[in-house]
Amino acid sequence: MTARARSIAGLAVLAIGALFFTIATPARAVEIQRVVSPGGVEAWLVEDHTLPIIALSFNLTGGAATDPAGKEGLANMVSGLLDEGAGNLDSQAFRRRLEDRSISLSFSASQDRFSGSLKTLTRNRDEAFNLFRMAMAEPRFDDVAVERIRAQILAGIASSKNDPGDIARRTFWASNFPDHPYGRRSRGEPDSVRAITKTDLITFVHRRIARGDMVIGIAGDISAAELAPLLDSTFGELPERAEAFTIVPVIPAALGEVIVVDQDVPQSTIVFGHRGLPRDDPDYYAAYVLNHVLGGGSFTSRLYQEVREKRGLAYSVYSYLLPLDHTALWLGGAATENSAVGQSIEVIQAEWARMRDAAITQEQLEAARDNITGSFALRFNSTAAIAGLLVAIQRQDLGIEYINERNKFFEAVTLDDVRRIAKKLLDPKALTIVVVGKPEGIEPTKRPDSG
Repeated sequence: MTARARSIAGLAVLAIGALFFTIATPARAVEIQRVVSPGGVEAWLVEDHTLPIIALSFNLTGGAATDPAGKEGLANMVSGLLDEGAGNLDSQAFRRRLEDRSISLSFSASQDRFSGSLKTLTRNRDEAFNLFRMAMAEPRFDDVAVERIRAQILAGIASSKNDPGDIARRTFWASNFPDHPYGRRSRGEPDSVRAITKTDLITFVHRRIARGDMVIGIAGDISAAELAPLLDSTFGELPERAEAFTIVPVIPAALGEVIVVDQDVPQSTIVFGHRGLPRDDPDYYAAYVLNHVLGGGSFTSRLYQEVREKRGLAYSVYSYLLPLDHTALWLGGAATENSAVGQSIEVIQAEWARMRDAAITQEQLEAARDNITGSFALRFNSTAAIAGLLVAIQRQDLGIEYINERNKFFEAVTLDDVRRIAKKLLDPKALTIVVVGKPEGIEPTKRPDSG
């Protein structure tokens, strides 16, 4: 077994142990500690010495949406290179150090965020945090590594050109946000990825990665007293603040359109959606419950029951809320045979309208609330999951007691709340519907925008 395989296997075994421990104690209150280092770096910590594992997550505001015009994919490329050599360690030496010590380290970029994560055994804690520091503060961006990662990104973009799901999502976003960064692909286009230089990569790190703009979550086998100095040694040498940027709020542009992208495949992929609700809207919890009944509750949802179970039209169908920093969407998707596309869309629109007009019963409300609150403990299935949740809670400004109080917000949702938000938001005529395949039974109303 290779060192990398041993690393993955060891962490997997410990993660499974953490899962069993968590499920065995679902009622245990989660204590979050706010830790501030002597240098002023703040992190939220859930201390748990059950297993010798520590996990850290962070994110920064400003991801792919801040990429300069013509250099789309810059944030994504940086995220793929930060663990490809740092300080005096080239790519091979850096990654060998990680594997030999069972350290998992990675970075990623979404439209709104640049994120990083670290997972380590307690015995390798100090070295793991130091390697994490080096990746952020001293990335090498060696030519060999840069060209290798660039080639991987370009290969992924080329491969996605024929992927129906990727095409559908890309078309939806490009059509709804044609003149906004959200309409661009996070990993860029071939020409923009080829245009990214080493100077661009270095400039991104200097402008975007700053300790004062980070939200940090840590979970596992470490105390607040041990963590505080590590925060300074890991993040202290980063700039205090990132360079300012502006991204304007935006609403979907292609309201109520049906867009067909022709592809010679036996099954069509469908993406649909319209405006949603910001995460800080007081009605968000009511909308969440409403969506659970509509399409978020898996096998029990109305869309699943009506589209798949009763009529056998689709292999999958679902909906979800997506609040972003500068817009909010209510999205869904389905996959079905070409011959069933028209009927599937009719049923989806009918259920959208039925939910708006007839809403739900008290029994359905209680069942949805019970499922939402009862399944929450399953999110704590690893130290990494807890660390990530701590970051999300901070970023959304939900408060340090949110984990323990979260279910109360859903229990407070009334039938009147759900009915009100259904009439306010759900609009089947406003659904933008993108279909990739050879669909039957529908007529497009708009040509696909490039994306």
